[in-house]
Amino acid sequence: MNICNLLRTSAALVMSVCMLPCAAQTKKTDTVPSNPIIRNMYTADPSAHVWKDGRLYIYASHDIAPPRGCDLMDQYHVFSTDDMVHWKDHGEILRASQVEWGRPEGGFMWAPDCAYKNGTYYFYFPHPSGTEWNATWKIGVATSKDPASGFKSQGYIKGLESMIDPSVFVDDDGQAYFYYGGGGTCKGGKLKGNMVEIDGEMKKMEGLEDFHEASWVHKRNGIYYLSYSDNHDVAGKHNQMRYATSKSPLGPWTSKGVYIDPTDSFTNHGSIVKFKGQWYAFYHNSTLSNHDWLRSVCVDKLYYNADGTIKKVVQTGAIKK
Repeated sequence: MNICNLLRTSAALVMSVCMLPCAAQTKKTDTVPSNPIIRNMYTADPSAHVWKDGRLYIYASHDIAPPRGCDLMDQYHVFSTDDMVHWKDHGEILRASQVEWGRPEGGFMWAPDCAYKNGTYYFYFPHPSGTEWNATWKIGVATSKDPASGFKSQGYIKGLESMIDPSVFVDDDGQAYFYYGGGGTCKGGKLKGNMVEIDGEMKKMEGLEDFHEASWVHKRNGIYYLSYSDNHDVAGKHNQMRYATSKSPLGPWTSKGVYIDPTDSFTNHGSIVKFKGQWYAFYHNSTLSNHDWLRSVCVDKLYYNADGTIKKVVQTGAIKK
């Protein structure tokens, strides 16, 4: 999620994009459906996880129409699938008015993430605590015993800087790591066993090339991958998705290049997850709306080279306007 004062839009443009097609029910095949995969509402910043029930869940932010930049974002939803074709909207799990420490004006519920430990799901989200939103970001935590309902705000992680885009990676030994960032800085550190406190100090992630925001960590064959959006700007297209690798979850990192080219949206933000033996890359674009702040979640298969590097993701199924 970029700082929204980079782009504002006129109200006249909005009304032509406020109506979305109904959620598509696609015939079951062995491939993903046409992108975007969520069509009953505008969604962005997908955080994908496979939980103990075997389903794949997406935790997404919500672009509210008519848009006014990115300050109206609110009302997190959860979606899930068991076949990568049919997606269930589990409904809203949290909104700004339910965050007791948040700014009184609401909005600004940007890219979230979720983690699981010892029977509890921990939902992490950025939200300002004051009217002066860009200097008062905190990382809130809501918890539930269910992956897609019943979340209650539990305050925020103490001692963090005013930054956005939380993500949590739980390693094979059960140790959880917390990452966040923005404005060119990415930091990571250990979480305590309670999943709501930082264990020690947050550390700057070294070795990342042109980091902007949207950090995400996954692990494959003993190698840690930190993926993120960069500051790329060419021909009106923005935010390539880059990645770096390390033998440690906290780096140092070695930059490996771009794995998703720019979409038709001003921003991009993604996650990488393995589901039923296949790796997938989630991201968003603006294909349904032709508007930078009315975005839609997409997914495509992700493949690795023999040396462990990621092949460039082929963006498929986009609806042509």
